[in-house]
Amino acid sequence: MNRLALLAKLSPIGLPCLLLAQDPTRPPEPKPKPPAEQEQPDASGRPLIATPPQGIGPVLVTATRDVRDPFLLPYATEVVDTRRMRERGYRTTPQALRDLPSVMVQETSPGQGSPFLRGFTGYSNLFLIDGIRLNNSAFRSGPNQYWNTVDPLGLDRLEVVLGPAAALYGSDAVGGTVQAITRSPYRYSADGVAYGGSTYARHATAERSVMGRGEFSVGQTWADGTRTGFLIGGSAKSFGDLEAGRGMDTQPNTGYEERSFDFKVEHTLGKDERLVFLHQQLAQNDVPRTHSTDQARPYRGTTVGTDRRRDLDQDRTLTYLQYHKSGMGGFLDGVHASLSVQQQEEEQDRVRSNGAQDWQGFTVGSLGAFVQFDSSMTPLGRWNWGIEYYRDQVDSFLRRSTPQAADRIQGPVADNAYYNLFGVYLQDSIPLGEATELILGGRWTYAEANADKVRDPVTANQIAVEEDWSRFTGNARVRHDLIPRRWNVYGGVSQGFRAPSLADLSSFETARSGEFEIAAPNLGAEKYLSYEIGTKVQTADWTARAAWFYTDIDDLVQRFPTGNVNGSGQSEVTKANVGSGHVQGVEATLGWMFMTDTTLFGAGSWQYGRVLNYETAGTELRYEPLSRVMPLMYRGGVRYEPFGRGFWVETEIVRSEAQTRLSAGDRRDTQRIPPGGSAAYTLWNVRFGWQINPQTTLDVALENLTDYDYRVHGSGTNSPGRNLVLGLAVAF
Repeated sequence: MNRLALLAKLSPIGLPCLLLAQDPTRPPEPKPKPPAEQEQPDASGRPLIATPPQGIGPVLVTATRDVRDPFLLPYATEVVDTRRMRERGYRTTPQALRDLPSVMVQETSPGQGSPFLRGFTGYSNLFLIDGIRLNNSAFRSGPNQYWNTVDPLGLDRLEVVLGPAAALYGSDAVGGTVQAITRSPYRYSADGVAYGGSTYARHATAERSVMGRGEFSVGQTWADGTRTGFLIGGSAKSFGDLEAGRGMDTQPNTGYEERSFDFKVEHTLGKDERLVFLHQQLAQNDVPRTHSTDQARPYRGTTVGTDRRRDLDQDRTLTYLQYHKSGMGGFLDGVHASLSVQQQEEEQDRVRSNGAQDWQGFTVGSLGAFVQFDSSMTPLGRWNWGIEYYRDQVDSFLRRSTPQAADRIQGPVADNAYYNLFGVYLQDSIPLGEATELILGGRWTYAEANADKVRDPVTANQIAVEEDWSRFTGNARVRHDLIPRRWNVYGGVSQGFRAPSLADLSSFETARSGEFEIAAPNLGAEKYLSYEIGTKVQTADWTARAAWFYTDIDDLVQRFPTGNVNGSGQSEVTKANVGSGHVQGVEATLGWMFMTDTTLFGAGSWQYGRVLNYETAGTELRYEPLSRVMPLMYRGGVRYEPFGRGFWVETEIVRSEAQTRLSAGDRRDTQRIPPGGSAAYTLWNVRFGWQINPQTTLDVALENLTDYDYRVHGSGTNSPGRNLVLGLAVAF
C-alpha cells in the first residue's frame, strides 16, 4: 500500500476514504474470481481489500450525482464509512456526523438528534437514502428527530456535501446534503451459491445501552454469469437513563427502545445493469422529550419542565425498486430510475402538570419517483439530467382527556392534506484544459400544498390552505489544479431554496420552552445565495482541506411571539418571512503522517450569522444572532496503526468554546440553553481497535476520560460522562 492510500485509510477526521463505487447507490460488483481467490469477508461483512483495484480511486456520488474522486470535486465533502462508524461507536446516524467540521449535533434528548450543517438544521438540510428523500412536508422547523429513524448499523456509508445544493436537489438542500448508502449483498462465488453473514454488538457504560445487529447474505451466480444477491438484517437497541459527567450523574427519563429491519435484493441483468429492491423499517418506543418534563435535571441555571410525561413513538418504513445501467457509451451513457413508497408515523403521549392527558400525531405517506440520465459524450462536457417527483399524503389527529370542539380539525399539522414536489435539473461538467473544470447546474422546482383541515389561528374554525411556489436555482463551481492530483483550489456560487412545509403553514403544537406555535398560512419561499472558496492538498504524507463560505439569507421563515397566551399558559408564537441576513464561516481538516504508521490529525470550524427578527411582540425588526449557531470547535489527536499488525490506537482532544451569541428565541429556550449561553468544554478520548482474526474485530473507546459534565449547545440533556464503549464484530 502506498503512503497516500495508507494516510487516507488511517486519518479519521474529514479525509477521503478509500471507497469503491460505480453508480449513485453502491460500490461496484467485482468480476467473479475462482473460488481460491474469493475475498474473505472481514468482521463488518465486507470483503477485505488491502488496496483499491488498479484504476479505481476514492469516490463520492452525492455532490454531482455521478462517480467522482472527492479530491477533484469543487465542494467541501466528507465520507463516513462503516469502519469509522464502528471504530468510533456512534450510537445514532446524527452522531456519526458529529466529528466533521462545520457540523454540530444538537440532541433534545438521546433519542432526538439533529445535525447543524453550516448553521442550519432540521428541514433546512436534506437527507437522502439511496437517492430518495427522507425529508417530507411534516418535518418541524429547528432541531427535530427524524434523522434518528435511519439505523446507522444498516448503512455502508454516509456522504456529506456542505453548502446549498438546490441546483441538483431542490428544496431543503440549504446547509448541506447527506446521503445514506445502504448495505448490499456481499456473498458471491464464481458459480453456484455462496452465503454467510455477520453480527455486531455494542455496549456503552454511561449510556447504559446494549445494541446489536445481525445480517445474512446469500448470492447466486447463474450459468450465464448474472448474479442474484439477498441481504437480510435487523437491529435491536436498548438505552437506559444516561449517566452525565461528575456533578450531574444520572439523568432520569432519558432511555428508550428501538428495533429495525432491512431486506435487499439485487439482480444483475447484464454488464453494468441491475435491479435493486429494498425494504427497511424502524420503530422507536417511548422516546422521552426529557427537558419539558419534571424529571429533567437543571444545568447551569436552566429551568425544568412541568409535564409529567411527554413520550414519542416513531415508525418509518421505506420500500423501493430501482434500475441502474451505466457504461452504455454514446450520448446516453447511463440511466438510473427509482420508484419508492415511504411512510413516517409519529405519536406523542403527553401528561401535563395538572394531570390532563393528550395524544397527538400524524402519518405521512410519501410516493417518490425519479429518472436520471448520464450523457458523457456531448460537445459541452458531461451531463447529468433528470426529473424527480414526490407526493406526501398527510393525516393527523389530536385527542384529549378533556376534549375541545376544535380538536377534530387537526393534530400537530394539517389533516387530510397533500404536498407535491416536482423538479427538473441539468448539470454540465466542462473541462477547461487539463487543469481546470467548470460545473454549471440548474433546476426548476415546483411545490404545492393543499390542506382541507387547518385550524384558523384567530377563530379556531376550520379553514383550507392552498399554496404553491416555484423557483429556478443554479450553481457555478470551478476547480483548478495547481499541482495535478496533489493541490487544487476551487470556488463557486450556489443558490439555495426552501418551500414552506405543511408544518410551517399549519403547525399547532408546543415549540420551544413554554411556547406554542400556531398556523401561518401565507408564507413565501426562503432564498439563499452562497459563495465559497477552498483548497485541497493530498501528498504521500499530507492531506488537508480548508474552505471559507458566506451565505446570504433572504425571506427566512422566523418564529416570533404574538403577545398572546393560550389556555395552557404557553406563550403563542407564529411565523413569517421576516429573516434577512447572512451566515459565514471557515473550516479546515489536516492529516500528517509524520512517521511511518503514525498520523497527526486535526479539524476545526468557526461560524457567525445574523438575521432580522422580532424580539418580542410589537417590537421592530432588528438584527440578532442566527439561532443556535455552533461555537468555535476544534479537535486534534494522534493515531498509530502499524500496517499488517492488526491493531490501532489513537487519542484526541476535543474543544468547544462558549457560545454566548444568542437569538431572542435562544434566550427564551430556558429549558435547553443556560442563561447567558452554553459553557465551553474540553474532552479527552482514547480509542483502540484489534483485528483478532480476519473474521473478528474488537473496538474499545474510553470517551470523556476526565468525566466532565457538559452540554452541546442547544441540547435538552447533558452528554455522557466517562463512557466505556465496547464494539465486537464477527463475520461467518
